[in-house]
Amino acid sequence: MSRWRPPGEASSTLITTQGLRLLQEELDLLWRVRRPEVVAALTAAAAEGDRSENAEYIYRKKQLGEIDRRVRYLSRRIPSLRPATELPGDRGAIYFGAWFSIEDDEGSQEYRIVGADEIDADKGWISIDAPMARAALKRRVDDEFEVATPNGIRRCCVTALRYEPD
Repeated sequence: MSRWRPPGEASSTLITTQGLRLLQEELDLLWRVRRPEVVAALTAAAAEGDRSENAEYIYRKKQLGEIDRRVRYLSRRIPSLRPATELPGDRGAIYFGAWFSIEDDEGSQEYRIVGADEIDADKGWISIDAPMARAALKRRVDDEFEVATPNGIRRCCVTALRYEPD
């Protein structure tokens, strides 16, 4: 039994201007603040002697690896992103950046369609690549649609739609 898995689908490169700014701020914070702090702590831990039994040294080394991994990812991902700088011409339909409310058997929920790098379930921000977003695209208020979920087919009705500039 191998651990090999086929590569997943490439995520969309769309992102809101606010999301792009947050990713750039995260990269700057990691590179200019967090990494130097961890390197200084790692140096201090290494000066304490035997590294094989030094928990502080092992922890800081692992922490530095995680920071470097995130920095590498962000450094490659940010240049490939395309910020959506303008609102769609037809603001009566659901497109990228839209806030929309749906109603179904489970009640009502509000979502916002954003890029794959800015998903936040607590805020209701879903990826443009998510099944709910794909099913809702181009729908208008009072339109009904179906979306396949792990629990089966879910029938939804769009009850509200709005766009807010970033």
